[in-house]
Amino acid sequence: MITGSHTRSLRQRTLGAVSVAVLAAATVAAPAWAQTTPEVAAQATPAQDAAAIPPNQAAEPSEEVNSRDIIVTGSRITTGGFTAPTPTTVIGEEQIAANAQPNIFTTVAQLPSLQGSTGTATNTFSTSSGQQGLSSFSLRGVGAIRTLTLLDGQRVVGANVTGVPDISLFPQLLIKRVDVVNGGASASYGSDAVGGVVNFITDTRFKGIKGNIQGGLTTYGDDKQVLIQLAGGTSLLNDTLHVIASTEYAHEEGVGGGDFGIGLAGGRDWFRQSTLINRNVLNDGTPQYLFRDYAQPYNYTKYGLITAGPLQGIAFDQSGNPFQFQYGSGGVPARDAAGNVRGCFPGFCLGGDLSGNVDAGRSLQSKIQRVNSYGRIGYDFAPNGEIYGTINIGQVKTNNQPVGGMNRPNLTIQCANPFVPALIKTACATAGITNFQYGTSNAALGNTQVFTDRRQYRFVAGAKGREAVAGSDWSYDIYYEHGTNYTDVDVSNIMLSRRFNQAINATTLNGAIVCADPTARANGCQPLNIFGGNPSQAALNYIIPQNGPFQRTRQTQDVISLNFSGSPFSSWAGPVSIAFGGEFRHEYYRVRADPYGAGFANSPANGAYPADPVLLADGNNWYAGNYKNGGGAYSVKEAFLEADLPIINSEAGGRANINGAVRVTDYSTSGTVWAWKIGGTWDLPVDGLRIRGVTSRDVRAPNLSELFAAPVTTTLPGFFDPFNNVNVLALQNTIGNVNLTPEIARNTTLGIAFSNSQAIPGLSLSVDYYKIKITDVISSLGAQDIVNLCFLNIAPETCGVFNLNNPNGPNFINVQSFNLASILTDGFDIEASYRWRNPLGLPGSLTLRALATNIRRFITDTGLPNTIPNDTAGVNIGSTPKWKWLAVQTYATDNWSLLLQERWFSDGKLGNQYIECTTGCPASTANRPTIDNNFIPGAFYFDVGGTYNVTKAVTAYFKVDNVFNRDPARSPFFVNPALYDVLGRVYRAGVRFNF
Repeated sequence: MITGSHTRSLRQRTLGAVSVAVLAAATVAAPAWAQTTPEVAAQATPAQDAAAIPPNQAAEPSEEVNSRDIIVTGSRITTGGFTAPTPTTVIGEEQIAANAQPNIFTTVAQLPSLQGSTGTATNTFSTSSGQQGLSSFSLRGVGAIRTLTLLDGQRVVGANVTGVPDISLFPQLLIKRVDVVNGGASASYGSDAVGGVVNFITDTRFKGIKGNIQGGLTTYGDDKQVLIQLAGGTSLLNDTLHVIASTEYAHEEGVGGGDFGIGLAGGRDWFRQSTLINRNVLNDGTPQYLFRDYAQPYNYTKYGLITAGPLQGIAFDQSGNPFQFQYGSGGVPARDAAGNVRGCFPGFCLGGDLSGNVDAGRSLQSKIQRVNSYGRIGYDFAPNGEIYGTINIGQVKTNNQPVGGMNRPNLTIQCANPFVPALIKTACATAGITNFQYGTSNAALGNTQVFTDRRQYRFVAGAKGREAVAGSDWSYDIYYEHGTNYTDVDVSNIMLSRRFNQAINATTLNGAIVCADPTARANGCQPLNIFGGNPSQAALNYIIPQNGPFQRTRQTQDVISLNFSGSPFSSWAGPVSIAFGGEFRHEYYRVRADPYGAGFANSPANGAYPADPVLLADGNNWYAGNYKNGGGAYSVKEAFLEADLPIINSEAGGRANINGAVRVTDYSTSGTVWAWKIGGTWDLPVDGLRIRGVTSRDVRAPNLSELFAAPVTTTLPGFFDPFNNVNVLALQNTIGNVNLTPEIARNTTLGIAFSNSQAIPGLSLSVDYYKIKITDVISSLGAQDIVNLCFLNIAPETCGVFNLNNPNGPNFINVQSFNLASILTDGFDIEASYRWRNPLGLPGSLTLRALATNIRRFITDTGLPNTIPNDTAGVNIGSTPKWKWLAVQTYATDNWSLLLQERWFSDGKLGNQYIECTTGCPASTANRPTIDNNFIPGAFYFDVGGTYNVTKAVTAYFKVDNVFNRDPARSPFFVNPALYDVLGRVYRAGVRFNF
């Protein structure tokens, strides 16, 4: 495997050229990952001598290497022999193929240093985020917005207003390798490279035809997968005109929601409706929070429940017949105005009738369809110069079900409502009441579906090469990139909340059941029977119109980049290399939404969305998916300088260099900011031993979403109101802030590596310590945090941004970003690998490799008064376990290979802030609450795969992921797909060909 953050892309003069020899020498088809000393890898000796090259070691450059083919990650210096101090993991095309995933994103995301990446199994519970099915990377757990993803060293237009691209839109079959820089790189690339850089390198000199056909499904018979890929390339005009093209189609059926209750899709049985119950008792010697399974909310059921007053506990079946609800925990309704249940906890009982629970209706994995086409034409206008153009057009469609039904607790129903069963009317009269509190899952209304459609159009034109200037060779890389992304979000089968409120308020007029409000009646209101599961079609058409919420987003990115690198002179220890250049970037977005969500002043009423006086003129009328209009733009001007100075080059002292860079950036929104780095490497005079270190100042500017975001409205159906000790329906409105300033990070990495030793050939070891401190973090408090900080009088200024008892419209909490927080994280990256050729005299080779990341701390400080920093290292409901590792063992011969892979992360906690106790508990506080069970187990997954060469050009393969069908751990938030496998055992098989 070729390793290092500075890796030379080898020009392929013939099919199966020398770059394949390097890969064969390093891996022999082993699906391994390397995190070693970053160097410029040069062209290997001919294939028959490849076996002599130790793993992770490059041979001397040959005359075939052309400077225009050098691809650099983590630095702008491209001169041969340069050694950079930043550790880098490289995944080659053989490793990508061996992992046999339908999306290359999944292969890269398995690396231990990647924590919190998002894919088709995340964001499936959301209606309004617009990130469903978005595949993006997060290094070091600091978030996808702080991880820069590049294609051939160039930026890619964002697929979401947060600015992160969608890996599903990349030309995957032509990817030759993926470089993952584990450290800050803002001095080299500018904003966003705080956690690191993920750079996809394509094969720009591919010749021939290759393809891949793959299918798969889970052990439950769902998430059926089809992947078809085809690529071709050739050279014309005496090998000066290079043309490559690829296309691919991928379809994953996904795993939809289960039914109401606790049954998941496909018969999966791991869901137990686990809930973190807040007793709201702080100082009685027992814990405030209880982590319990089979939690039963008692303020709604599948087809309706009277939740307070003298009739409390009467539920309704699908036919609308009343029956006595079975409370868990032996609960007995208090039949008071507050709706308490004796013997149960606040808001929940344990066990009982769980048929109305809605969480099982969430999609476990989004349905996704990818169509992608890519083309590149390059012309060698000189022996060391090329002009080129690329085009990348792709489309990704996804579909998910956020939750089951559209539950509505805390409704008030009049006893005189004509849909109220006669028995209940009699009971009302006996009790002397005229109305009662009511809650329903609204199962009869069906389930909401969210559809996204992302289309990317990306064009690049550039020139690169090398020219002699003043007696030394200088490389240049100049390009212009324009990208446009269109994102359409459509929501179907979702109700208009205010029409629902009018429809359930029914009365009798002239012998007919009608809506009670005359204005609503005059505008088409149809009465809705919510007792049972048999609403009329007319009522459904009224409250759930055919045209649902939509959002239409257009984003553009324009980049002009100039980069130059050379070695103008030499020091006592070797050539001094420098790189310099500049970049201009413009980012723009515009979003439009439907009138009912955005408001009539922003999106005028029309034939599809006619005016209705029942609805709020300012929008927020939908149960969820209340998208808004917005737009904004900013420009960036940058200049950088990087230098590498050799300081030692002798047998006695070894070889050492110092590398430094500085970048000045001017943002049109927030002014000027500086980034820099300084580091070095030292190859000790001990065979195979190297020391490396780097420290840097990195930046992340606020993105379009944070600056100009159209308000994103998220429905919180079970939001806890601590003022009244009840769960309410509320809307969370996330809005932008144009006064934000860039985040500032300090990255430090120190490491030692042992590899390429003549004494122990085939053995590589490395240990790197990292530390990242980010200040002025752009963040916002969660909706519940805002309310709690007001309730506890910790931050009274938060009291003015929410209303949980709003008689004139929906309850709401406004969430806005500020430069108010900081993040501190540190830990270790460890890698060990060994390759044994002809083990025990057998043909082939055995490769063993393991990578691990230990997170010592991940501390977030909100910056708010009277709060303490929160360490989430080892919190397994998030994305930062204490330990995470990946191990691979491969035995490969000329005809077949077998792969074994283990993925593991350590046991953890619900939260490090909790004090675990059962009796004798101290007083519970907001900063140090008490809990009865703070344990969340880790997980171990075992995968197996293999290949068989049917012919020299055709290979059959298989892969089984999660062989033991390990279930995810229980979570108070349904499940955590960021860490756990939610699908179960997955089978894949396919055929690859290369002519």
